[in-house]
Amino acid sequence: MVEVIVMNAASRNPPIPGLLDALAAADSSTRLQAALAAGTHPDAALVEPLVARCAVEPDLFVRDMLTWALTRHPREITVPGLLAELGSQRAQARSQALHTLSKIGDQSAWPALTRALLGDADDEVARSAWRAAVVLVPAGQESGLAADLAAQLGRGDRTVQASLSRALVALGDVIEPVLRAARASADETVRVHAHATERLLRDPDAGFEPALEEAKRVVALGPERAGEAAC
Repeated sequence: MVEVIVMNAASRNPPIPGLLDALAAADSSTRLQAALAAGTHPDAALVEPLVARCAVEPDLFVRDMLTWALTRHPREITVPGLLAELGSQRAQARSQALHTLSKIGDQSAWPALTRALLGDADDEVARSAWRAAVVLVPAGQESGLAADLAAQLGRGDRTVQASLSRALVALGDVIEPVLRAARASADETVRVHAHATERLLRDPDAGFEPALEEAKRVVALGPERAGEAAC
């Protein structure tokens, strides 16, 4: 039955019970096709199951399709369900809800982007929160967001730090004051990360790895000696 539903996913209004079974099928390809069908033929009855599946779906490609399917439904239905997921004990539920909110782009979700989420103990949740925040931040509140994001400088491995730097750079020149303050931090890791982010702000195409290596050199030698060494 599941296979028949998936094979006929392009048909008009595939039966919802079969679609729900397919979303939970053992085969990831079946789940992917079910998510595609759910987005191709939106139905309010699918929103809750799609949100619930996001919290447990192990396959990245299927999760992306689930997010796409949710963006195809009216935001007045999807956003409340996604906001409820932000309080879940399951990290993936929080992370995927944030990711989906960023794709929907409804600024009514902005108040839910709390400092607790921006500093979530789970790196994937925090990264999703950073990306969502820079998409949803209302005009005029960028400076406050920059300060909240800068509080995370120095956190995690290079992947996490690169995500934070990209989020900060997306805010533009408003981040310059918080980077100046971070460059004076007693924590060397924070100073390095701040210098790398500043480098990316000046040259977004530089790439995080080269920016980070340059920042390490600047912090180790001091700005003046680093300039001499570059000559």
